[in-house]
Amino acid sequence: MAEKPVLWLPRRVSDATVARARRDYEVILNEADTPGTADEIILMSASVDAMMPCHSEHFTAEVVSRLDPRLKIVANHSVGVDHCDLPALSAKGIAVTNTPDVLSDATAELAMLLMLGAARHAVRGDRLMRTGEWDSWSPSFMVGTQVTGARLGIVGMGRVGQAFAAKARGFDMEVHYFNRTRLSPDQENGAIYHESIDSLLPLAEFLSLHCPATPETVDLMNAERIAALPDGAVLVNSARGALVNENALLHAIETRKLAAAGLDCFKTEPGGNPNFATHENIFMLPHIGSATSKTRDAMGFRALDNLDAFFAGKTPRDLL
Repeated sequence: MAEKPVLWLPRRVSDATVARARRDYEVILNEADTPGTADEIILMSASVDAMMPCHSEHFTAEVVSRLDPRLKIVANHSVGVDHCDLPALSAKGIAVTNTPDVLSDATAELAMLLMLGAARHAVRGDRLMRTGEWDSWSPSFMVGTQVTGARLGIVGMGRVGQAFAAKARGFDMEVHYFNRTRLSPDQENGAIYHESIDSLLPLAEFLSLHCPATPETVDLMNAERIAALPDGAVLVNSARGALVNENALLHAIETRKLAAAGLDCFKTEPGGNPNFATHENIFMLPHIGSATSKTRDAMGFRALDNLDAFFAGKTPRDLL
């Protein structure tokens, strides 16, 4: 009987994923569930045939240059692959896959939570209730921004962006979007296409980011672009922290250019930006867009599907 491929799981993925992995592979599981360091990745590459990392494991060009030839595939437990130097891995002959499709709805749900929470003062309201400080009411108390019927701008109309647009239509929002390529009419479903982000921004009472982090999109929302939004706009980012210039965002919050922001990702992760914490109109979550049981199982199974195909001599569905 042929020996099973050896698979390293540097993070504690779902129980269902671990059980299936152990059925078909010799699994080395990091029970401590701590991010794999560069040294650990390099060391483990001499002992395993495959790895299933998350975005917390960084395959930089320097790390990749020191990987052992035994490692044949990096099957990411994530959609984003900005933690991987893809050209370096390709040059090394290491296959790379990701897990698209399966987390779109969960992430779109979280983006909706961020938008609503930011618009309706969820942080301040929760604090008032938990501390017992709610002792008055008036017509001017806790007045937020109404979502229903507002103009929504979406930057990046991929799977998550389309799922978010579908949910926003339930609030009768007027959906505008910027994407590298225009969608087909059936995918647009009435959304209004903009050939440039510059024509989209002045219309976006709410702006939600759903594009990947690339060299071209780092600090996509800088001071100039934030200034182009309508006064009192709400900015939502459930994609990648690299997309937003955090100093520019803080300035816009402090000057009330932005009414609020909803953020699930930050330049520094874990940890976030401590300067945001003093502003109750910044509603924050710790990068949990895909964190539902259903989605975590689906992500793990999609990564294993890619591994199964690779070791069966087939092309993985999500080969990058």
